[in-house]
Amino acid sequence: QVQLVESGGGLVQPGGTLRLSCAASGSIVSYGIMGWYRQAPGKGRELVATISNGRNTIYGDSAKGRFTISRDYAENTVFLQLNNLKPEDTDVYYCNWRRAVGVDFWGKGTLVTVSS
Repeated sequence: QVQLVESGGGLVQPGGTLRLSCAASGSIVSYGIMGWYRQAPGKGRELVATISNGRNTIYGDSAKGRFTISRDYAENTVFLQLNNLKPEDTDVYYCNWRRAVGVDFWGKGTLVTVSS
């Protein structure tokens, strides 16, 4: 039903940039919160950034000053601009849509690798 498809991950050099996209489809509307989380092997899922239907944003500490989240409400697409990437940013990045309280949908993830 609901599908979140991430794209834009890849291999970049330290200091480089990437732009991640997440296209949501399947009987959804523009309410709720969309965002990005990341998870490295052996680690818990970490908040990167979220954006509400009211355009309020929340950034995780590691993202502040470097990453920017945006959203196309008409197209149900959320973006994450990754700037000044560091090796520690290497993770699988997951798109999330919180449709309602306690109702979350997740994409399958896109891998970001930052390597020197």
